[in-house]
Amino acid sequence: MAKKVVVAYSGGLDTSYTVMKLSQEGWEVYAASANTGGFSPEQLKKNEENAYKLGAKKYVTLDVTQEYYEKSLKFMIFGNVLRNNCYPISVSSERIFQAIAIARYANEIGADAIAHGSTGAGNDQIRFDMTFQVLAPGKEIITLTRDHALSRKEEVDYLNAHGFKADFAKLKYSYNVGLWGTSICGGELLDPTQGLPEEAYLKHVTAKEPEAKLTITFKKGEIDAVNGEHFDDKVKAIQKIEEIGASYAIGRDCNVGDTIIGIKGRVGFEAAAPKLIIEAHRLLEKSTLSKWQQYWKDQIGNWYGMFLHESQYLEPVMPDMEAFLSSSQRHVNGTAILKLRPYGFETVGVDSDDDLTKSKLGEYGEMQHGWTAEDAKGFIKLLSMPLKVYYGTHPDEKR
Repeated sequence: MAKKVVVAYSGGLDTSYTVMKLSQEGWEVYAASANTGGFSPEQLKKNEENAYKLGAKKYVTLDVTQEYYEKSLKFMIFGNVLRNNCYPISVSSERIFQAIAIARYANEIGADAIAHGSTGAGNDQIRFDMTFQVLAPGKEIITLTRDHALSRKEEVDYLNAHGFKADFAKLKYSYNVGLWGTSICGGELLDPTQGLPEEAYLKHVTAKEPEAKLTITFKKGEIDAVNGEHFDDKVKAIQKIEEIGASYAIGRDCNVGDTIIGIKGRVGFEAAAPKLIIEAHRLLEKSTLSKWQQYWKDQIGNWYGMFLHESQYLEPVMPDMEAFLSSSQRHVNGTAILKLRPYGFETVGVDSDDDLTKSKLGEYGEMQHGWTAEDAKGFIKLLSMPLKVYYGTHPDEKR
């Protein structure tokens, strides 16, 4: 009896080659597209059609978009996660949940092996392999493109020779489209002195108004409403914000960062929704969290994003960090107000019943109500005491 293999099938060249090659070699191929919000219905339909043309015994779409939000995106918003204060960990965070879905499916059908199309020069090979090894132990992991160092021409020639005539022409840019943004590789990014030109981006300015106000309402840190419209489905809320922000071509940037395998990588991206949501959320937190809540959230959010990016989502410490992030959101309620314009935006203000700037003890730079002038002078005197002690002992070090 033929052995079963689940192929993590994206519809691209590498995974198309993998489906056909393994089916030709006698494997019973199950092509699975794990959707975390990046596939359109049209793309998924095309994936299904092509999978059967390539020789798959069965094709399935594994929709884990809501799981991706509940188990990852929610905490990335809580933590205001931006890698290098820039990149919202767009597609890279989705890979973990795609791998989890594939491993779960392989276990369900009793597959003997799992295959993916990663090369040996990127991060995705680690995200897939590690997840499969942990969640589907004992199953063979097949990576034809990586193991055989295949070129695009070799893969295309093989597909053509076996009757599959899809267009896999080499493009100047490669794109990974996801719910949390689109990453862009290639082209001018290979030259560290250049940025991406307008034509490299998929979304352009289409807004008819030169400026627009965007309000995002949060309830315990989660999006509750967009421009006054309530959303129970948080994924749809993200998509709504993306639609609005993308019409102003907001969220474009380039990030240089350290890959898991140790080399530097440069990637362009457009991520209107993540940028708008994170900055709106951060703005609201400035008014609703204490100084030390914000401090430790910054440390943990940065650390959480790093571990997620570097394929450590399954590390047992991650739920502990998520518990802290969740607890910190209990008073993050209210509406953040943003002003949008082509290619950028600015934060305006917040409206919240939990706004700590509304304290009756005093208004910054105006008038104190909770202490006297003598109290202030005494506080300042005591605050300066350690410095007086130090420089009294080391007067030669006075600056």
